[in-house]
Amino acid sequence: MPVVDTSPDSVSSVLKVFGILQALGEQKEIGVTELSQRIMMSKSTVYRFLQTMKTLGYVNQEGESDKYTLSLKLFELGGKALEHQELIPIADIQMHRLGKLTKETLHLGALDEDSIVYLHKVDSEYNLRMYSRIGRRRPLYSTALGKVMMAWLPEEEVRGMLANVSFERFTEHTLTDIDALLAQLVLVREQGYAEDNEEMEPGLRCFAVPIYSRMGRIIAGLSLSLPLVRFSEENKEELVGLLHEAAARISAELGFHDYPFLAR
Repeated sequence: MPVVDTSPDSVSSVLKVFGILQALGEQKEIGVTELSQRIMMSKSTVYRFLQTMKTLGYVNQEGESDKYTLSLKLFELGGKALEHQELIPIADIQMHRLGKLTKETLHLGALDEDSIVYLHKVDSEYNLRMYSRIGRRRPLYSTALGKVMMAWLPEEEVRGMLANVSFERFTEHTLTDIDALLAQLVLVREQGYAEDNEEMEPGLRCFAVPIYSRMGRIIAGLSLSLPLVRFSEENKEELVGLLHEAAARISAELGFHDYPFLAR
């Protein structure tokens, strides 16, 4: 399995990493010498890559021996990708059902490093609607989806996730620091949903609830957005209830049947 090394350094390194991973995937355990021969790479280069991959958690070293094996981290990554492939068609049915009931904009979003990413969307039936697109990244601290994805994470993980994030002030209501955000996340956990109260765009309200995988892990959020001109506090409980019902059905289709926020 030769690795062509005529590309720029960065591309060549990626090819080498995947060559090592593929070789490790074909054999339960393998030593540096044998691995270097199989992929036609120097022992020193193979060893350097293996040590980096070991530090990142993608390979294990068998004690103090020269043998290396794949860890389960790639399995975890594959599992996450599979969850999202299952998630979108399942969520689409419930989102369209909810869209018919509310006529408002609905988003399915997932956590990606220090941002939320829109995986799917159902547009409002009104002319006055929220502008967004699938694949767009939005900040965690100023969106309901971001807050609902962070609310059940350990505080130190949230702090680490946002350590290099500047809290840009999009409106006068945008949270400006991590401590203010953490205080809101406590409330999100207590009530089971998150809010964006004109924190991202003036005149726009948004509510989001969690979606669970079969293992009981929050893998996505479902949100409803609407302009203030169509919102009243009297209807908030009903809207959040409809979101929870839809998220519970999506979670159940994914194999999780103990959704915690129904009939509160």
